[in-house]
Amino acid sequence: MSRIANAFAKAKAQGRAALVCFVTGGDPTPGDTVDILDALVTGGADVIELGMPFTDPMADGPAIQRANLRALAAGTKTADIFAIARAFRQRHPETPLVLMGYANPMTVRGADWFASACRDAGVDGVICVDVPPEEDPGFGTVLRDAGISFVRLATPTTDTARLPAVLKGASGFLYYVSVAGITGLQQAPQTSIEEAVARLKAATDLPIAVGFGVRTPEQAAAIGAVADGVVVGSAIIDIIAEHGAQAAPQVEAFIASLRDAMTQKETAA
Repeated sequence: MSRIANAFAKAKAQGRAALVCFVTGGDPTPGDTVDILDALVTGGADVIELGMPFTDPMADGPAIQRANLRALAAGTKTADIFAIARAFRQRHPETPLVLMGYANPMTVRGADWFASACRDAGVDGVICVDVPPEEDPGFGTVLRDAGISFVRLATPTTDTARLPAVLKGASGFLYYVSVAGITGLQQAPQTSIEEAVARLKAATDLPIAVGFGVRTPEQAAAIGAVADGVVVGSAIIDIIAEHGAQAAPQVEAFIASLRDAMTQKETAA
């Protein structure tokens, strides 16, 4: 069983959803990212998404856009992201690490190179926002052949006709983007999330993780009551933006508050 599958199974056995946390690699510097990743694990993150900084993060809102710019201004390169990943795997042999980003940095040297680099660094999965299912043979197949999960995105506009194409070749978990928009600015009504999760669960055995707009422990607990995972990103990025190189303790405390709320909600249920 993969580290991703183990993480979701462990959370389920504990009667809660998995907490999936996103940060941008290199924000505010590559060295600071090391401490922030450790803070995520200590705070209780089950799965970590490490963003690859890019100049045109079109699915992301202002908070993550600025995080990308800070990381790039610090000189963060793809080599730094893989160095961070390798060091993380040595420190945290069991915590799943998923690279998230856009096609340009992932494919500029070829899919084979990228998949090999992921495997060698101990990366468990990849989320590529702008590679559609139709391009799976040129990217997703190569990742899966290297033992890397290719996590796909479903959205409120992914209808019944489109869903099979999204699910074909998906692995690790399915990331449900709960709003038809960019990250961090709005949250979907709970009823729409519940309806979407039920529809997706009827179509796949993959764990369903819900993200976009989750900012508070209360929101995380409510979503965690119906989904297999809860994804939090922009709220963490805001803490990093405020505290910079001293962000790790504040990040750890915030993650712990999310994890506690999700655990208490599930226990109470």
